[in-house]
Amino acid sequence: MQAPAHVNTGIHIHPDHSRVIVRSFIPSDPKSVCRVIERALALSADEVRGRLDGLHEQFDSRHPCLTCAWDDHYKLVQHFIPKEESLTREQRLYIGALFSGEYALESAALFNPSIVPHPDQSNLEEGALRFIMSLRATGEGHISSIAFRSGVVDSSGKVALDPSSAQTSAPELDPDPKFRKSSFFRRLHQMEFDNAWSRTLMQALGDHFTRSELDAACVETHASVHQSRNTIECIQWLARANYQVSFEPSVPLSQRIIFPTSPSESNGIEDARFVLFTDEDGTRTYYATYTAYNGHTILPQLLETQDFLSFQARTFDGACVRNKGMALFPRKINGRYVMLSRQDDENLYLMSSDDVLVWEKAERLRAPTEAWEAVKIGNCGSPMETGAGWLVLTHGVGAMRRYCIGALLLDLDDPSIVLGHLPLPLLEPDEPARNGYVPNVVYTCGAIIHAGHLILPYGLSDTSTTIATLNLEDLLAKILPEPDA
Repeated sequence: MQAPAHVNTGIHIHPDHSRVIVRSFIPSDPKSVCRVIERALALSADEVRGRLDGLHEQFDSRHPCLTCAWDDHYKLVQHFIPKEESLTREQRLYIGALFSGEYALESAALFNPSIVPHPDQSNLEEGALRFIMSLRATGEGHISSIAFRSGVVDSSGKVALDPSSAQTSAPELDPDPKFRKSSFFRRLHQMEFDNAWSRTLMQALGDHFTRSELDAACVETHASVHQSRNTIECIQWLARANYQVSFEPSVPLSQRIIFPTSPSESNGIEDARFVLFTDEDGTRTYYATYTAYNGHTILPQLLETQDFLSFQARTFDGACVRNKGMALFPRKINGRYVMLSRQDDENLYLMSSDDVLVWEKAERLRAPTEAWEAVKIGNCGSPMETGAGWLVLTHGVGAMRRYCIGALLLDLDDPSIVLGHLPLPLLEPDEPARNGYVPNVVYTCGAIIHAGHLILPYGLSDTSTTIATLNLEDLLAKILPEPDA
């Protein structure tokens, strides 16, 4: 049997080293910070103005709002400045610039895409679909963020990608986000910080509370009950891991970048699997499961948006929140959320829950069976509903750490039943695509079905991204039934 034929769209998305953001660049030694500030304050007003003019000439064309970044970074060091209120606007901006630096988001790679229908489907030809594609952008230090592209699939399955913005914009962080008490303290309990003080704190808060209310309650309850610094640090860490960010509507989609914000993501937001989820009442929400990495440990998290302008990041709860590769089904099944996962870094698992944030039980769905997945198997994004069953794209790792993309078919009403699988890889790394930052890898974080075609964006050796299309009927015909299905 031959693998299903795929059509290469000719689209190849390469990393663009010129797409940069402005990050803070502050020495770790406070004495060094003070010396830099002293040198800046020794300049005359004309010297400061001249230096700012030169910086604007060099960098304005690369950033939509350079002074916004300088303002933000000045605030990070202003506590070092005596009589700070006496500084001029130009002095503040120049000091902010001294503690700023450019970061090339895609200098290493742009890969591992997922794809969902765009919330705006207006002004399209009949039978066409506008889509949003997320990508993992990786730069210096292997720090990953989420980038976006958009495009259209026409009624015949032909894919066209929209032009990309030359500039990038990070979102504004909500300084006072809201939290759900039940989820927050359940997570605290799982982290083994459930004690007398944390229970006192919980009683002092409402069912939903803001960051400022949490901070005030910590001060009030800590005054009467002594508790270790570790508990307080854990609460603050958990509060920072659950955050909200938003973009101005005027910022083009391809200009938007979700860069690591919380301590749990300090070394990257990895492999976001976006899915358009339709609830039982018809409400449509975009969810993305992703891996937060701080340089030492990984943490599966959930990103939620209605419009790709405002995003809420939340931590998962439950005994089964572990490892990488959680992927949510696009609707509830039998009244419950359903998720694919990889609990043991080897097998594919299935989970269900009444709460999208809480996952307590998992059952093994499939173990590696074919030679090309002999080391481990996992999902390649959220399942897609077809008349024949749930189509699940998988990744298999075989000898020589070679990653291929495969497919499973699950029962629509009971996805714990595997109806069939593709015995040969759907896609495999071949010449020249096998060469890259991580060789011998093809990988995707999600595809969509439109006009009888599977639209499959995928990463090439953790370096760049391309898009293939496959005839859905041909693909389903090549999935072999399971012996006991």
